[in-house]
Amino acid sequence: MNIGEIARRAGVSRSTVSYALSGRRTVSPETRKRIEQVIAEVGYRPNAAARALKEGRTRTLGLVIPPASQRLTDMQLGFVASVVEAAAHVDLDVLLSPTGGDHDRSFERLISGQRVDGVIVMEIRLEDARVARLQEAGLPFVTIGRTARPEQMSWVDVDYAGLIGRCVHHLADLGHRHIALINRSPELVAAGYGPGHRALSGFTEATSQRGLTGVSVCCPDDINGGQACMHQLLADHPQITAVATINEAALPGVQRALDDAGMTVPRDFSVTGVVAQHWAEDFRPPLTAADVPAHDIGARAVELLVQRIAEPASAPRHMLVAPPIALRSSTGPIPRHDDR
Repeated sequence: MNIGEIARRAGVSRSTVSYALSGRRTVSPETRKRIEQVIAEVGYRPNAAARALKEGRTRTLGLVIPPASQRLTDMQLGFVASVVEAAAHVDLDVLLSPTGGDHDRSFERLISGQRVDGVIVMEIRLEDARVARLQEAGLPFVTIGRTARPEQMSWVDVDYAGLIGRCVHHLADLGHRHIALINRSPELVAAGYGPGHRALSGFTEATSQRGLTGVSVCCPDDINGGQACMHQLLADHPQITAVATINEAALPGVQRALDDAGMTVPRDFSVTGVVAQHWAEDFRPPLTAADVPAHDIGARAVELLVQRIAEPASAPRHMLVAPPIALRSSTGPIPRHDDR
C-alpha cells in the first residue's frame, strides 16, 4: 500500500494525500475525512523514511545519466523509468542531469545548488570522479553500479561476474570447449566501465575453471557493430561454437552475422548472456539469458536513497542482484560434427 493507492481509493491526487499526512497545506475537512477513512480501512502506515523525506528542502531526487550525445540503451532507459516511477510512489520528483564533457557543469549545479535532497548515479566506473565529488559534498547518494572501492557507499548492482560465469558453465555443460565473450564498446571498457570489467573477470575465471579456450572482444553498442564483431570472430576463431554477451544492443547484429554464415542457432552455434528481458525474447530463437530486472533495480535505488536522506548516519547498504538464467532456446549441445 502506498500514497498512490490511497489517492486512487479516496478519489484525490497523490499530493492531496501527502498534504493531509504532513499538514504542509490545508485540506478540506471532507477530503481529509475521506482520506482518513481509506487509511483506516487498509491499515496504512507511512514509511518513516519517506515521511522524513517529505519534510526536506526540495522533495526532489537527482538522477545522473550519461551525456545527451549518447543514445541511452534500453536497459538504461529502464533504470530511468523505474527511478521516476518509484519516486512518484513516495510523492517525489526527479531531476535528470547528464554528465560528461560540457555536461559536467550540470552535474556540479545539481550537487552544489541545493536543487535536490539526494542523487542516484548511473553507469559507474571503477574509478569515478562523480562519486568522489558527491562524497566530498556530503550529499546523500546511491549508485546503480559500484566502484572498485564500494564499501563506503550505498549501491545496487548486477552480479555480472557471477552471471557471465554461470553462462560459461552452462555452455561447458553442453560440451562447448571454445567460447567467446562479446563485451561492451572499447571506449566504455577503456574508461573503466564496471560491468564490462566484471563480466571479463567472471568469463576468465569460469573458462579457466572448466579448462576452456576463451576469447574476449569489445564490441560497439549497436547492430552494425555486433554484425562486424561476430563476422570477425568467426573469421579469426573458426573453432568457437558459442558466445556469451552483456552487449544487448549488439545482439541483432550478432544474429545477422550468424545468418550470413549460414549458421542456425542453436544447432550450429549457441548464444547466451546477461541482457534485458525483451532483448532476450526478441532474439530468434529466444535467448537463454539472465534477464536484468531494470525496473526492480531502479526501485531499489530509490528505496536506498530515501533511507540515506532520512538517516544520513546509517550504515551504507549494498544490493547485488543475481537473477536466474532463463533457459530458452538459443543454447544447445556442441554440434555433432564438431569434435574439437
